[in-house]
Parts: sequence; structure tokens; C-alpha cells
Amino acid sequence: MKQSSDQNSEVSNPNNSRRSFVKNTALLSGAMVLPTFQMDAMVNVFNEKKLKIAVVGCGGRGTGAAVQALRADENVELVAMADAFEDRLKDSLMNISKEMGETKKVNVKSEHQFVGFDGAKKAMDMADVVILATPPGFRPEHFEYAIDNGKHVFMEKPVATDVPGVRKVLAAAKKAKENKLNVVVGLQRHYQTNYLAALDQLKQDKIGKIVSGQVYWNSAGVWVRERQPGQSELEYQMRNWYYFNWLCGDHILEQHIHNIDVANWFIGETPISAQGMGGRQVRTGKDHGEIFDHHFVEYTYPSGAVVASQCRHQPDTMRRVSEFFQGTKGTVSTAGDNVEMKDWEGNSLFEHRGKDDPNPYQVEHDKLFASIRNGGVISDGEQGANSTMSAIIGRMATYSGQIITWDEAMKSQLKLVPDGLTWDSPAPVQPNADGWYNIPIPGKTVVM
Repeated sequence: MKQSSDQNSEVSNPNNSRRSFVKNTALLSGAMVLPTFQMDAMVNVFNEKKLKIAVVGCGGRGTGAAVQALRADENVELVAMADAFEDRLKDSLMNISKEMGETKKVNVKSEHQFVGFDGAKKAMDMADVVILATPPGFRPEHFEYAIDNGKHVFMEKPVATDVPGVRKVLAAAKKAKENKLNVVVGLQRHYQTNYLAALDQLKQDKIGKIVSGQVYWNSAGVWVRERQPGQSELEYQMRNWYYFNWLCGDHILEQHIHNIDVANWFIGETPISAQGMGGRQVRTGKDHGEIFDHHFVEYTYPSGAVVASQCRHQPDTMRRVSEFFQGTKGTVSTAGDNVEMKDWEGNSLFEHRGKDDPNPYQVEHDKLFASIRNGGVISDGEQGANSTMSAIIGRMATYSGQIITWDEAMKSQLKLVPDGLTWDSPAPVQPNADGWYNIPIPGKTVVM
């Protein structure tokens, strides 16, 4: 993405976004450019147990996560893959194999390449560790199945697109913890050195109690996949999944969740309410489905803290992916690999410049496999569900124009993702006769 000319020091390094990380590797080109990481967290490499990995969802993120998982431990093997579409599975397997070279860690036989809606469970049945990287609408069902069947899990964010899905993930996360199963969620800032350094300083009361903040994911936007001849409505929506709420949840959820998650993490609470506004001014084509291109949400927390949340997908506008918080003693800003803390007179309290920090996308997997080897338990599921819910109430607020409370929203029975989808199922969202989709209208749209 082109950076705006009015970019400032709070704007993150674009190479540090998960999507940019995948794009900038050779997973799409086949060249060997992923670095060889020093796996300080890896232990028991002589353990006789070979951990079998399955990937569910074979797009760019699933491909990248598979490579990172294979590099996180010496005694692992990719044995199964599943995707709705055969072409994506084949491309992913080819790229993973090229990246891993002659390591012999990739052993996905043709009969273990599962295509279609029922393939996820078949792939998970073969594995000890599963990577869940489908569009997020499918995450609750897949996560529940993985935990019910005793699998350790890496799952991408967000973990659901509707409230019933969040409740399902929370129940499965509780079961995972009880059964000592490791769950890592792809909110990688929890594994990123500069954010951990900032959290340590916050715990030391460096800037006092956080009372307000601003969080941003403002960018040009992401890919669009145009409708192709012969596609059913369901296939088209699944190929172009970013623009349909049952699959993606809107970009406030799919991307901006990272920044909202940091607010929850640093404040130590989840919001009690949200109110805001949004719409679509630039991204208005039929292939843009039903989602907005901008959201502004005001989150209120139990402690009284108020956080202003911005996300925007509009080309040639200011780009900013960062967080800024005000405490009773000073401020903290986090952007890219850096952290700055200042008192209210502008004096430096703490600074971290992390250009040589380990890559958090790899650290997630290093920590996961080290915990499995050590008999430890990482329990990211509840935190992932709470951050997902925080973004969902923000979407509810912008779509409806109403104040949305956490407690009321958690009772919602509005289900976006139908059960038992097959290729014969109608798409959950239908266009009108002219091919347009219903766009949320504040003051009219029902969100619960």
C-alpha cells in the first residue's frame, strides 16, 4: 500500500502487518525468502512424539501459518489440509513445499487433501495440532470440533462474526483450558516485544491509570475478487469473502480487532458500551458486498476510560495503524515495532525501538509448540473471543446508530452463519434483481 504523505511517527511500519508479512514472503512466488529463526522457545527436540499438523483454510494466511508452525519445532509434520476450493489447497501445498525445501516435514498425501465443507473435520481428525485459517465465519464450528476432539489449536483472528459464534468460542475455550489444550489466537501483538515491554511499564504504573485512548487502522483497503462466469452465489461470496458479514464481519472486525484488542489489553477490561458512526463513500461497487468502508466508534470501559476507535479503507488518505493512550501521569504510543512513553511535560519516561525484535508471527508458533512439548497451557481463546465481541459491538453501533451495551449484545440470537452449509445451500445473503446487496442504514438496521 502507498503511504500517505502526511504519515507521522505514530504510523506503523506496513511490513509489520500480518497481511503484509504474508505478501512479502515468497509464499506466492516460491522463492526462499523466509528467514531461519533462532527458536529459543523450542524444547525437547528429541521427543519421540512427532506432532502432526493439519491446516484448515489454505489462503495466504493459512499458508504462512503452516510454514511458521513447521519451523517452530524440529519434530513436526504437515499431514492434512482442507479448503472449500481445490485450487487454493493445491496452490498452498505447492508453496509450503517450496518454502520448506528438503526438510521432509510436508507429507500431505492426495487422500489427505480434503475439499469442500466437510473437509475440515476430516483433516483435523488426522492431527495433534490444527491451524484454523478459513474466513472467520467458520471459526466457531471448527474450534469447537477441534477442542471436542482433543486438538491443540492455532486460530486466526477474529474468532467469530456474530454473537452466537462468540458464545460458542467462549464455551470451547473454557473446555480447552480444563482439558489442558493449548490455544493461540493470531492477535500477535501479545507475542510482540515492544507491546510486551509497554505492558510491563504500564504494570509499573509508569503513566498511571489509563483514562482515554485512540486506536487506528486506517489504510487503502484490501483485495477484491470479481464475480466469475458460472459461479453460484455461494461460491462467489466465499471467493470474495471479505465483503460479506457472515464470512468476514466487516473490516472493523477482521483488521481493526488488533487495535481494539490492544485497548482491552492495556486497560485490563472489555468495553461496557459502544456508540459510533460509519458508512461507505469510496468502496461502493457490487463486488464490495454489504460492508462499510469507514467506522468511528467510542468505547466506554467499566473504569470510566473512553477509547476512540477509527478504521478506514479508502485509497489516498492518511494511513495510520497504531495506538495512543493517555494516563493520569503521562502517555504511551505504540506503532510498528516502537513504544514511546512521556510524562505530561513531554519528558521521556520509556522508549523501545524494536527493529531487531523477533518476528511475532513466528513467536506465536514457537511459544505454542514449546508449551505443547513442556506440558504447559496457553489459553488465548477467551481473550480472542472478548476482543472479537468488542469489535462486533462496534459494528453493531455503526450499523444501527444506537448505543450498544455489552450485556445486551451478548444476549443476541441473530445468527449470520447458517448450520450445515453445502454447495447446494443458498447463500446466506442474497442480492436484489440488479445484483446489489442491502447496505446497513443507521436508524433502520436491526443488529440484535
